[in-house]
Amino acid sequence: MRHLSKTILTFFNQYIIYAYNSGSIFSMKVAILAGGLGTRLSEETVDRPKPMVEVGGNPIIWHIMMHYAHHGFQDFAIALGYKAEIIKKYMVDYCSLNSNLTVNLKSGKVDRHEGYSPDWNVDLIDTGLNTNTGGRIKRLAPYMGDETFMLTWGDGVSDINIQDLLAFHKSHGKLATLTAVRPAARFGHLDLQGDQIVDFSEKPQTREGWINGAFFVLEPGIFDYIEDDDTQWEKAPLERLAQDGQLMAYKYSGFWQCMDTLRDKRRLQSLWESGNAPWKTWKDD
Repeated sequence: MRHLSKTILTFFNQYIIYAYNSGSIFSMKVAILAGGLGTRLSEETVDRPKPMVEVGGNPIIWHIMMHYAHHGFQDFAIALGYKAEIIKKYMVDYCSLNSNLTVNLKSGKVDRHEGYSPDWNVDLIDTGLNTNTGGRIKRLAPYMGDETFMLTWGDGVSDINIQDLLAFHKSHGKLATLTAVRPAARFGHLDLQGDQIVDFSEKPQTREGWINGAFFVLEPGIFDYIEDDDTQWEKAPLERLAQDGQLMAYKYSGFWQCMDTLRDKRRLQSLWESGNAPWKTWKDD
């Protein structure tokens, strides 16, 4: 049975590679939730939404989008809420701020030359200030094209291979796949025999238990599991999907890090400054 599962997954990996090379998966939407208040990172989110908190001089949402784009997914839908105007302005001004410009002050004409202009399409959707996560997802339904789509949070990065994730999702035929991760533990781990320490590991990856690391792949049928704006995606919808046998876990043991607190932000910044940021899968132009 295990051999058969690997054979099926290999087949779908080959299919994804073919689709990637032919350009047929470029239109798959990537939904990013970016509307929360970010209260646990209040030191940084008083005047901007959490996805706009910078790591290495760029907002963390940029890092997330660069990672997806590296794997060929360049069509985004961002669910906005708290301080939506800041993300809108960033996206509208992005090309101008990352290019050399010639401005005719009389006519107002602006010519861009050189600089970096990613080939992305970005839907910026206001989903309400107090809408819960499930409600934000459901409000994106008209932009998903009634097809398989991806979903993640606007505050977490990973070096996960998105094509492998998609191949896994296609191999099982269920409505939903979430990426299960084991985050780094906050404290050192002790193995004890009586009072004697027989093994000490300084801040290892959590040894037991998997958590929801986002990086979902979803089918349109998941929208039927979301009732209204007050629905929390991580509660009733995922619980019912699991009960119905429609929720699968893609177990990933590589790098994954959310940015919930100032400590998390400082860790990501330190990794970036070291030149060894695992989630930086793309090459600089």
